[in-house]
Amino acid sequence: MRIVLVGPPGAGKGTQAAFLAKNLSIPHISTGDLFRANISQQTELGKLAKSYMDAGNLVPDEVTIGMAKDRMEKPDAENGFLLDGFPRNVSQAEALDEMLQSESMKLDAVLDLEVPEEEVVKRIAGRRICRKDSSHVFHVTYSKPKAEGVCDACGGELYQRDDDSEETVRKRLEVYHTQTEPIIDYYKAQGLVVTISALGKVEEVTGRAMEALKRDGDGR
Repeated sequence: MRIVLVGPPGAGKGTQAAFLAKNLSIPHISTGDLFRANISQQTELGKLAKSYMDAGNLVPDEVTIGMAKDRMEKPDAENGFLLDGFPRNVSQAEALDEMLQSESMKLDAVLDLEVPEEEVVKRIAGRRICRKDSSHVFHVTYSKPKAEGVCDACGGELYQRDDDSEETVRKRLEVYHTQTEPIIDYYKAQGLVVTISALGKVEEVTGRAMEALKRDGDGR
């Protein structure tokens, strides 16, 4: 299957992408991983992206598209892939369509993870990270530490990252609504969108997604 995963920040896209890719035996292709890989390997696209990032500018669509194209042409993506974070806007979605058409391929589904805005704010603004080890993550509501402000694992101080503040989360949501959400309508016009609720436990959401994709596949 060739799938695009869409959803607001805090919808759990990364977590769901990893589970779904494993269940479907296809590679999980995330924009973040693409950038990190290209920059660390010092590819031409990586160097170009880094020059924009170092200058504090947004990386142009064509650079992101080029990285995605290179990754989708790798042998492990021959039988499908799950795209996470790409396309990020309608022009990238159009470029992806052109890219796939040139290879006589098409998308099978666009999985839209739906989460109410206030839940997104609650999820992200409630996160607390350990200063000693950033892999230790807690939440003021969903995963409380035994002692407030103290990491259960190593005793480090827990803090809220600047980009997890409520004000920043709401700005990120504005960007999502303005830039990324329009691709849902773009793909709805092609009959590709499958919307599921991203509320509940991780495994419940994965089960919901697998069932929806199976139904969608059966219906085509």
